[in-house]
Amino acid sequence: MLAAGGGRVVNVSVSRSTMHRAGFVPYGPSRAGSEALSRVMAADLRGTGVTVNLLLPGGVTATGMLPPDAVPQGREVLAPDVMGPPIVWLASADAADVHDERIIAVEFAQWLRDRRPVR
Repeated sequence: MLAAGGGRVVNVSVSRSTMHRAGFVPYGPSRAGSEALSRVMAADLRGTGVTVNLLLPGGVTATGMLPPDAVPQGREVLAPDVMGPPIVWLASADAADVHDERIIAVEFAQWLRDRRPVR
């Protein structure tokens, strides 16, 4: 990516509470490590044309990691495809100026509207 003059790195993360939830070894700590790695990479790659961002779903996601009875009653379970639109956009040329962000997929549409200048 550096030789090409740019590129996109999008790492998937989780809520901070999931990172240190009991019974989530090694998953939670590995996500925490990935998040720390992303922050260091973002600092090291600033100004190179390579962007580094984090994307997390924004809630319990139907991935099969949690049994259905582990989800609190009344809590929405997100479909994994909630990650699709933001990850495609973050990997695009349109996201060339987005760097070192932690973006929540369920809030992506609003986040995108908020960052665009009003004309």
